[in-house]
Amino acid sequence: MARINKFSITLCALLFTSLSFTHAAHASGQTRHTATHKTQLTKTTERKKKTARKSDSRKIATSKKTHAAVKTAKTRTSRRASVKTASALSARCTTRKGYKSRCDRPLKTAKLSDLHKARMQKAKTTAMNKLMDQIGKPYHWGGTSPRTGFDCSGLVYYAYKDLVKFRIPRTANEMYHLRDAAPVNRSELQSGDLVFFRTRGRGTADHVGVYLGNGKFIQSPRSGQDIQITSLSEDYWVRHYVGARRVMTPTTIR
Repeated sequence: MARINKFSITLCALLFTSLSFTHAAHASGQTRHTATHKTQLTKTTERKKKTARKSDSRKIATSKKTHAAVKTAKTRTSRRASVKTASALSARCTTRKGYKSRCDRPLKTAKLSDLHKARMQKAKTTAMNKLMDQIGKPYHWGGTSPRTGFDCSGLVYYAYKDLVKFRIPRTANEMYHLRDAAPVNRSELQSGDLVFFRTRGRGTADHVGVYLGNGKFIQSPRSGQDIQITSLSEDYWVRHYVGARRVMTPTTIR
């Protein structure tokens, strides 16, 4: 009987130990599972936050680029509109009976390199020197050289024929309509510009001179007179003035 009781007590102790170990193992497994789940949730949350931050950064960058592009486009449009408005306001039109209206618009100024400026200045100086050397020589109809004398267009032809890329015409009317010569407003005249007049009603222009600056121009007036410098503000020339052209520009000089 004592042996049976002892065996029963031992068996109960083993069962209790086994049950305790199983319960502890189960609890430990649940703890590990919970910790793993929390770690995965934390990583997932961090990835979502990083993705959200990247998305926000891209949206902000895209927004900034779009804003900059819109601002640039508005600035360009505003500049173009200002240029067009200024051009329209500064355009001057001359209308004569029996002829089409012609508008002289100001030249577009361009930035030139120092070398190009030097070339322009040298060409202008050469033309001015050739013209000034002819002062006092007699008018000669059809003349184009210092030996024979000059008419008005012959003097211009002599001064510019070797300095520009295109062919200089031989009459004042052809020079006035020359496509390679840019129209110039009277208020923007520079030395070397051609000034045109209509004195006898033949064509749009029948007389031409070369502007020297300070309101003066050089011309070969008519038979019986010598090549001379004249004021552009004299009443006669003011009444007969029809326009001006610029033959020496950065794209036309040789």
